[in-house]
Amino acid sequence: MVPSKYMPLDGANAVSQAMRQIDPDVVAAYPITPQTAVVQNFSQYVADGIVHTEFVPVESEHAAMSACVGASAAGARVMTATSANGLALMWEMLYIASGMRLPIVLTVVNRALSSPLNIHCDHSDSMGARDSGWIQLYAETGQEAYDNTVQAIRIAEHADLLTPVMSCQDGFITGHGVERVGLLPDDAVREFVGAYKPRAALLDLDNPTTMGAWDFTDYYFEHKRQQSEAINGALPIIEAVGEEYAKLSGRPQPILDMWGMDDAEYVIVVVSSTAGTARAVARELRDQGKKVGVLKPRVFRPFPSTLIAEALKGRKAVAVLDRAISLGAPQGMGPLFTDITSALYNEGVNGLNIVNYIYGLGGRDTLPAHIESVYSDLEQVSDAGDGGRKVRYLGLRDA
Repeated sequence: MVPSKYMPLDGANAVSQAMRQIDPDVVAAYPITPQTAVVQNFSQYVADGIVHTEFVPVESEHAAMSACVGASAAGARVMTATSANGLALMWEMLYIASGMRLPIVLTVVNRALSSPLNIHCDHSDSMGARDSGWIQLYAETGQEAYDNTVQAIRIAEHADLLTPVMSCQDGFITGHGVERVGLLPDDAVREFVGAYKPRAALLDLDNPTTMGAWDFTDYYFEHKRQQSEAINGALPIIEAVGEEYAKLSGRPQPILDMWGMDDAEYVIVVVSSTAGTARAVARELRDQGKKVGVLKPRVFRPFPSTLIAEALKGRKAVAVLDRAISLGAPQGMGPLFTDITSALYNEGVNGLNIVNYIYGLGGRDTLPAHIESVYSDLEQVSDAGDGGRKVRYLGLRDA
């Protein structure tokens, strides 16, 4: 283990610092609130000659990911960042990046998608991209945003994977919130990520290759199966990278962060910053003798189905909190809830009382009192035995 240097940083700057230490070959980016500070800070490192990165300021987020795809295909180590409508504008290129197996690392500072116009946090942007073939990591704190960014390079570039990675954090809450963040020494990070040696590169003239070729009905299906198998087999790689990083940093990097789960009867499942609020409330309730727990997935894609099913079986009642709404889904169920209930079914976990809470859309505050009300509801859900209303709204103004 090497010691970290701790300093007050917001989540966006924590990511910029990680990018500075990684020193990627190319960053192509376009500013958008609340991500702007990530690339603004990094562009200053470029201007000051602190890094050797080729920084490409482009005219849109679609152009940003297009440039990233071209640079990665040419053999470069590539990173970028975006939010909300910017991620939506990248949509076409997300699929191209993953389909071409280009190990690009993209920071997403989560923000609500228009319309109506809103610049504050929810997860509708990255959750909307969950089927695009990118690994997705979610950070609770600025520290996790930094740690996930460093690990994302190793995960994406792993020889058995070669899949792009989204490293997500909550807009404004984490992205602009100043916290105590520990940075590893620069040389330790560079040694950890190592030098990138692409398996194939368009600029490798001695070994010519074709990328993004026309793939007609004869082979497209097989290539998509290969891509699916690769990302579905990524959990052991993510876990191995996390274990190595934990030894280096002294900070555990579990796939699932579990608090109070040894004997919890009532469990909240939630990703990103609200996990901290849930954990604080759970501690207070524990002091009152209530057996409550918090389960926070750090990895959402690939979905850790077996791990989650094993963690939740045998509980009296479970609440899954979604900071995104799947319009048109059954009863408006959120994406995390639908994945978890599918996992429980497929893993043979039956009879679990489980409900879904949609919360925090457009940056709506989720207060300790809201979390306490969820735990209170779970006792009633357990007594009812059937879960009652499957989809509920947390902190929603009365009509």
